[in-house]
Order: sequence, then C-alpha cells, then structure tokens
Amino acid sequence: MTWRGVACVALGYLLGAFPTGALVGRLRGVDLRQRGSGSTGATNAVRVLGPGAGAVVLAGDAFKGWLAATAGRHWGGVRWAPLAALAALVGHNYSLFLGGRGGKGVATGLGSLLALAPSALALGAVAGVPAIALTRHVSLGSLLGTSTAAAALGGRTLAGRAPATSLAYVVGATALIWYAHRENIARLRAGTERRLGERA
Repeated sequence: MTWRGVACVALGYLLGAFPTGALVGRLRGVDLRQRGSGSTGATNAVRVLGPGAGAVVLAGDAFKGWLAATAGRHWGGVRWAPLAALAALVGHNYSLFLGGRGGKGVATGLGSLLALAPSALALGAVAGVPAIALTRHVSLGSLLGTSTAAAALGGRTLAGRAPATSLAYVVGATALIWYAHRENIARLRAGTERRLGERA
C-alpha cells in the first residue's frame, strides 16, 4: 500500500460524492431527495425534471466514475484504478455532501467501466439496453447490464488480463448497485415498478 494509492482512493470518493443530481435539481428549484424515488441519479432526474436535465445528470455522474478511474491509474498505477473507481461508487451512493444519501451507482459505474474495461461495458450495454427498450424498466436493464459487465470483467481478471484489484471492484460495485436497487427489485417482483417515461 502506498500513500499515493490511498490518496487516489480518497480522491475517487470525493469525485463520486460530488452531488451532480442535487445541484441540477437545485438549479430547477427542486430537491430530488424529496421527489420521486428520492435518488439523486439520472433516472429520478428524468422523472422529476425531464429528459434534458436527466441527460445532464447522467453525463455528470458517468464523468465522475471515468475521472476517478483515470486519475487512479495515472497517479497510483493500474492496480489502484479499480479501487479508486469503487470509491467513486461509494461516494456517489453515500455522498458526504448529501448527508450520506445519493444515487444508485449505475451511471458512475458506467463511466468507471469506460476507463477500466470498455469491452466489459459494451457487453453490459448489449444485455441492459435491450431490456430497457423492451420493458421500459430502467432498473431491470441496469441490474442486468451491471451483472453482465461484472461477469465480463471478473472473467478478464481471472484470465490475467486485468489487475487483481478488479475483483474487488466487481464484487463491491455489484453489491452496491444491487443493494441500492433493493426497493426497485421488490416493485419489479410485485409488478408495480414505474416504467421509463412515467413522471413522478
């Protein structure tokens, strides 16, 4: 363990904790934590604020993940990049700037995978995007895409084509995203989950 690597992880958390959705909502006079699902992520921003604002939040949250992984690789080395990316997901979901609240990690995970393993991200998109298109359930597509991308990156790691610390990212990111979607999973099972395009 090096101080530079630890600093990269700390920076990753702070980047992830940057409250993109909350700031976009505030500019529109809305507290996303008090509307819709209470998440500050892109899906809730679309439902509450509309697709334009949701796209801004999506881009900002993805950029946080990409920047955390890229900074981790640049300053700490390749083995620290997955840990910095995982810290960004923790920061996004449990932001110190929002009293421990935040989003659900999908967009930030998307951005971090773009930096860590674009091929795994592509496979996740192949699985997740059609699921969203067919069912209009963003949560279902997000969970399916997350699991597929995680399996792909895990396979690359076990094959020696990614640093061993990628396994920590795979396990941690999957657990964080699935846990954040626990209420969505319950609604999917009950048939009451909102579909894409339904306003909060």
